[in-house]
Amino acid sequence: MNLTEKINRDLKEALKSNDKIRLQTIRSIRAVILEFEKSGSGKKLNEEEEIKLLSSAAKKRKEAIEEYKKANRDDLATIEEAELTIILSYLPKQLTTEEIINKVKILANELGAKTKEDFPRLMPSAIKELKGKADGKAIKEAVEKVLGVN
Repeated sequence: MNLTEKINRDLKEALKSNDKIRLQTIRSIRAVILEFEKSGSGKKLNEEEEIKLLSSAAKKRKEAIEEYKKANRDDLATIEEAELTIILSYLPKQLTTEEIINKVKILANELGAKTKEDFPRLMPSAIKELKGKADGKAIKEAVEKVLGVN
């Protein structure tokens, strides 16, 4: 079952159960998918594109959570956290910080990356390897930690 089919099925379930936050979140994901399909770019919605769209939506929620917490709007942050949880359920299982660091260490050994000068070589490989499994910010922090960049 592809993402579009899963979203449509879950949309019906959310309507039946009257789960407003789930319904709102699924509708927003569906809107992003429809926008992509109608963009005229000629690209097909494959698994890689699905992960890219969902990761982007998750990133927006994470940024909104940070901003709401800075503004002491915990009520809005809670809604964004609930939406983020729903979005993450459609993405592949996210790696823990420790797992990310371990994978980056393996990549660093393969590439012979040891110092901060190797960052431009290691970072693209790490992103490619961990795409959809970890947040870009977490990957960057792991690469910096492995290379000793401060």
